[in-house]
Amino acid sequence: MSKTEEFLSKEEEQEIVNTIVIAEKNTSGEIRVHIEETSTKPPVERAQEVFHLLKMDETELKNGVLFYICMQSKSFAIIGDKGINDLVEPNFWNSTKDLVIEKFKEGQYKNGLISGIIEAGEQLKKYFPYNHNDDTNELSNEISRN
Repeated sequence: MSKTEEFLSKEEEQEIVNTIVIAEKNTSGEIRVHIEETSTKPPVERAQEVFHLLKMDETELKNGVLFYICMQSKSFAIIGDKGINDLVEPNFWNSTKDLVIEKFKEGQYKNGLISGIIEAGEQLKKYFPYNHNDDTNELSNEISRN
Protein backbone atom coordinates (compact mmCIF):
# COMPACT_ATOMS: atom_id res chain seq x y z
CA MET A 1 0.00 0.00 0.00
CA SER A 2 1.42 3.38 -0.99
CA LYS A 3 1.61 6.33 1.39
CA THR A 4 -1.09 8.12 -0.58
CA GLU A 5 -3.46 5.21 0.08
CA GLU A 6 -2.59 5.26 3.78
CA PHE A 7 -3.28 9.01 4.03
CA LEU A 8 -7.04 8.41 4.18
CA SER A 9 -8.99 5.26 4.94
CA LYS A 10 -11.50 4.06 2.35
CA GLU A 11 -14.29 5.29 4.64
CA GLU A 12 -12.68 8.73 5.02
CA GLU A 13 -12.15 8.94 1.28
CA GLN A 14 -15.83 8.16 0.68
CA GLU A 15 -16.84 10.87 3.17
CA ILE A 16 -14.73 13.36 1.22
CA VAL A 17 -16.27 12.30 -2.09
CA ASN A 18 -19.75 12.64 -0.53
CA THR A 19 -18.79 16.13 0.67
CA ILE A 20 -17.73 17.09 -2.86
CA VAL A 21 -21.13 15.96 -4.14
CA ILE A 22 -22.89 18.05 -1.47
CA ALA A 23 -20.68 21.12 -2.07
CA GLU A 24 -21.31 20.91 -5.81
CA LYS A 25 -25.06 21.12 -5.11
CA ASN A 26 -24.41 24.76 -4.14
CA THR A 27 -22.43 25.70 -7.21
CA SER A 28 -21.79 24.90 -10.85
CA GLY A 29 -18.10 24.82 -9.88
CA GLU A 30 -16.20 21.55 -10.00
CA ILE A 31 -14.08 20.41 -7.03
CA ARG A 32 -11.36 17.75 -7.05
CA VAL A 33 -8.81 16.45 -4.56
CA HIS A 34 -5.41 15.14 -5.66
CA ILE A 35 -2.90 13.43 -3.35
CA GLU A 36 0.61 12.53 -4.39
CA GLU A 37 3.51 11.03 -2.56
CA THR A 38 6.32 13.24 -3.83
CA SER A 39 7.11 16.22 -5.99
CA THR A 40 10.20 18.37 -6.43
CA LYS A 41 8.14 21.38 -7.49
CA PRO A 42 6.58 24.10 -5.34
CA PRO A 43 3.00 23.09 -4.42
CA VAL A 44 1.19 25.76 -6.45
CA GLU A 45 3.30 25.04 -9.54
CA ARG A 46 2.70 21.30 -9.24
CA ALA A 47 -1.00 21.86 -8.54
CA GLN A 48 -1.23 23.83 -11.80
CA GLU A 49 0.32 20.89 -13.68
CA VAL A 50 -2.04 18.40 -12.04
CA PHE A 51 -4.97 20.70 -12.79
CA HIS A 52 -4.11 20.46 -16.49
CA LEU A 53 -3.39 16.70 -16.37
CA LEU A 54 -6.81 16.09 -14.82
CA LYS A 55 -8.35 18.21 -17.59
CA MET A 56 -9.82 20.54 -15.00
CA ASP A 57 -9.11 23.45 -17.34
CA GLU A 58 -11.68 22.06 -19.78
CA THR A 59 -14.84 22.89 -17.83
CA GLU A 60 -17.31 25.07 -19.71
CA LEU A 61 -17.24 27.97 -17.24
CA LYS A 62 -13.57 27.55 -16.28
CA ASN A 63 -14.67 27.07 -12.67
CA GLY A 64 -12.73 24.05 -11.45
CA VAL A 65 -11.05 23.99 -8.02
CA LEU A 66 -8.22 21.66 -7.05
CA PHE A 67 -7.18 20.72 -3.52
CA TYR A 68 -3.59 19.48 -3.96
CA ILE A 69 -1.63 17.58 -1.29
CA CYS A 70 1.99 16.41 -1.47
CA MET A 71 2.79 13.92 1.28
CA GLN A 72 6.61 14.07 1.26
CA SER A 73 6.91 17.84 1.52
CA LYS A 74 3.74 18.12 3.65
CA SER A 75 2.56 20.80 1.28
CA PHE A 76 -0.91 21.85 0.27
CA ALA A 77 -2.40 24.22 -2.31
CA ILE A 78 -5.83 25.24 -3.52
CA ILE A 79 -6.09 26.62 -7.02
CA GLY A 80 -8.99 27.72 -9.16
CA ASP A 81 -9.39 28.04 -12.91
CA LYS A 82 -9.45 31.25 -14.94
CA GLY A 83 -13.21 31.74 -14.70
CA ILE A 84 -12.96 31.92 -10.92
CA ASN A 85 -9.73 33.90 -10.76
CA ASP A 86 -11.10 36.55 -13.15
CA LEU A 87 -14.02 37.26 -10.77
CA VAL A 88 -12.66 36.96 -7.25
CA GLU A 89 -10.29 39.05 -5.16
CA PRO A 90 -6.62 37.96 -5.23
CA ASN A 91 -6.69 36.37 -1.75
CA PHE A 92 -9.94 34.50 -2.36
CA TRP A 93 -8.60 31.05 -1.36
CA ASN A 94 -6.55 32.12 1.69
CA SER A 95 -9.28 31.63 4.32
CA THR A 96 -10.16 28.22 2.90
CA LYS A 97 -6.49 27.21 2.74
CA ASP A 98 -5.96 28.38 6.34
CA LEU A 99 -8.96 26.35 7.50
CA VAL A 100 -7.58 23.18 5.88
CA ILE A 101 -4.02 23.71 7.13
CA GLU A 102 -5.23 24.31 10.69
CA LYS A 103 -6.88 20.86 10.70
CA PHE A 104 -3.91 19.24 8.95
CA LYS A 105 -1.57 20.50 11.70
CA GLU A 106 -3.79 18.65 14.18
CA GLY A 107 -3.53 15.46 12.09
CA GLN A 108 -7.18 15.79 11.04
CA TYR A 109 -6.70 15.30 7.30
CA LYS A 110 -10.22 14.16 6.49
CA ASN A 111 -11.80 16.94 8.56
CA GLY A 112 -9.48 19.51 7.00
CA LEU A 113 -10.45 18.51 3.48
CA ILE A 114 -14.15 18.31 4.35
CA SER A 115 -14.09 21.77 5.96
CA GLY A 116 -12.23 23.22 2.96
CA ILE A 117 -14.52 21.61 0.41
CA ILE A 118 -17.65 22.87 2.18
CA GLU A 119 -16.14 26.37 2.39
CA ALA A 120 -15.15 26.26 -1.31
CA GLY A 121 -18.72 25.31 -2.27
CA GLU A 122 -20.09 28.19 -0.18
CA GLN A 123 -17.63 30.68 -1.68
CA LEU A 124 -18.20 29.51 -5.26
CA LYS A 125 -21.99 29.73 -5.11
CA LYS A 126 -21.70 33.53 -4.95
CA TYR A 127 -20.05 33.60 -8.38
CA PHE A 128 -21.18 30.29 -9.90
CA PRO A 129 -24.59 29.37 -8.46
CA TYR A 130 -25.97 25.90 -9.05
CA ASN A 131 -28.33 25.74 -12.01
CA HIS A 132 -30.99 23.11 -11.25
CA ASN A 133 -32.07 22.92 -14.88
CA ASP A 134 -28.88 22.12 -16.70
CA ASP A 135 -25.93 21.66 -14.33
CA THR A 136 -23.71 18.78 -15.40
CA ASN A 137 -21.05 17.14 -13.29
CA GLU A 138 -18.15 17.73 -15.70
CA LEU A 139 -15.39 16.16 -13.58
CA SER A 140 -15.06 13.06 -11.46
CA ASN A 141 -15.58 13.54 -7.73
CA GLU A 142 -13.16 10.71 -6.93
CA ILE A 143 -9.83 11.50 -5.26
CA SER A 144 -6.97 11.19 -7.73
CA ARG A 145 -3.48 9.99 -6.79
CA ASN A 146 -0.01 10.01 -8.20
